[in-house]
Amino acid sequence: MDNCCRGKAIKQFRIVSGMSLLFISSSLLAFDVQIDGVEGEVSDNISAYTTAIKASEFTEARLEGEIRRRVAEAMRPFGYYEPDIDLTLESGNDGVSISVDPGQPVTIDVLSLQLDGDASEDPPFISAVDNFPLEQGDVLRHSPWDSLVSRLSTLALERGYFNWRFADRRMEVRPYLNSARLYMHFDSGQRYRFGDIHIKGSHIEPERLENMRPFELDAPYLAESIAEYNQRLSETGWFNAVSVRPRLTDPAELMAMTPDEHSASLWWQEATGRQMPDTDSTTINANISVDAVRSALRLSPSDRVSMPIDISVQPADRHSFEIGVGFASDVGPRMSFSWQQPWVNRFGHGLDNDLYVSAPEQRLSGEYIIPLDDPLKDSYELQYGIKHEDDNDTRSLEGSLQIARRWKFDNDWEQTIYLRTTYEDFTQGGESDKVWLLYPGVQWTRTRTREQRFPVWGDRQRLSIDYSDTFYGSDARFLRVDGETQWIRMIGNDNRFIGGVGLGAIETDDFDRIPPSLRFFAGGDRSVRGYSYESLSPLNEEGRLRGGQQRLTASLEYQRRVKNSWWSAAFVDTGDAFDDWGPDNLKTGAGLGVRWISPVGPIRLDVAHPFDHEDDWRLHFSIGPEF
Repeated sequence: MDNCCRGKAIKQFRIVSGMSLLFISSSLLAFDVQIDGVEGEVSDNISAYTTAIKASEFTEARLEGEIRRRVAEAMRPFGYYEPDIDLTLESGNDGVSISVDPGQPVTIDVLSLQLDGDASEDPPFISAVDNFPLEQGDVLRHSPWDSLVSRLSTLALERGYFNWRFADRRMEVRPYLNSARLYMHFDSGQRYRFGDIHIKGSHIEPERLENMRPFELDAPYLAESIAEYNQRLSETGWFNAVSVRPRLTDPAELMAMTPDEHSASLWWQEATGRQMPDTDSTTINANISVDAVRSALRLSPSDRVSMPIDISVQPADRHSFEIGVGFASDVGPRMSFSWQQPWVNRFGHGLDNDLYVSAPEQRLSGEYIIPLDDPLKDSYELQYGIKHEDDNDTRSLEGSLQIARRWKFDNDWEQTIYLRTTYEDFTQGGESDKVWLLYPGVQWTRTRTREQRFPVWGDRQRLSIDYSDTFYGSDARFLRVDGETQWIRMIGNDNRFIGGVGLGAIETDDFDRIPPSLRFFAGGDRSVRGYSYESLSPLNEEGRLRGGQQRLTASLEYQRRVKNSWWSAAFVDTGDAFDDWGPDNLKTGAGLGVRWISPVGPIRLDVAHPFDHEDDWRLHFSIGPEF
């Protein structure tokens, strides 16, 4: 259209804001609305617009006009701009019947979507434009248009286009022609890149923190990487508070982060270091359009495309202590005390000490952790411990020391290679010995859960392999393999299944010299319910527990929600420890139980019946998640 005609035509079309007219009022519902002539989304939106009208606030004539206005507005997001609306108000203005002839919908005559700047070669932006669901000739709908506007501006902030703008964004509707013209020209400008890292408040060597960044310097900016960096630093346990943020010093960058006029004071304060003046000040008008300020700032654009990253941290307490008291039918009352030092020096080394006391077992253990370049994934670990056990036919005093190297992979598997030395003075089934063992080993583990306190989904795998040989001075030669898998799955919101299998084997010609801590036993709360703790194993000539060279256990449990945090359970367990694979009769127990999801974790109470003892019933009680 040339200039001479534009002035005459401008009154014959409407320029409609990109904001959708859909809304749900929170006002009190005032009267009933009956709608005929349209259905589905259009009818629902008309109802949302009109049912919240307070009829008492209007005269009859004004009420009718208000209803007509709202009905017309409610239909525009769906492309109906010239509907015929007939109203019938009920007596006393308690309700209204609306008959609508929507007329011909507006269709898209011109659709122009354009990307400029670095975003024109950025796949997420290209995908957002390519996936725009409307085409030329389609009925106009506002929602996809609004979604594209929101998507492009969100991508710009997430991907470092801090000088982004809409060079053009128009929805021109010509109701008299039943046509619309849509123009969107998004200019992203240059994409920022990660700049230098500046750390404040750290008691840990800055180099250690920099090595944990999930991005390379001068790589394209991603807000997701900032969030991941923040999470990594938090997970080290070194800090009470962590803040990782891009340094927004250019007013244009700050404006890019400002969603609307109500946040205008934010960028003003950040850019100037002062509070925004009052609205009556002649210095600045607080009601100025954010888009207008953005445009003014771009008259002198910044050449900076490197985004420095500021890290502010507060050291965690150097010492923390925890006391735990509990009860389980396997061991009776139990108590634990832990002393943790998440950092002991500027290199981030950590130290944990734990004391555990119950009637059958007492142990003191500790672990010194030396983190490597990525503290969350790579470390050396020094473990030590003393344990005393007096249970059933087992008497043992054990001291151990272990040096390990740990890796954690991106697929959640952890690998640990270790060298362990153990001295154990034991009596098993009346047979006593003292042994010193030195053996290397490797272990792989993976634990995945959703919702830690009462997982609705999860699994755990563990496999360890140990080898000892008299060739290098160890008192026994053996190859020991031990593994287990467990899983949790939900069907709907009220049905939970738990299953697991455990396997273990020792290949040795010196079984009498294998200490009880390495032999296999079964039975108890987390093994074969219906049997007491570690009461299943081969017997010696005196009829006392000897421990087995192999172990096989399996369990399947079904839980059903009864109400809120209360669940019922039914289960069956089977397994045994034995000297030769393929035992004639595995020990099997089954029973019923109750689960309560308490604030301190699930509390489990089970009654189990062993199938090989008709009159026996055993009560099992424990606290804590399955794994």
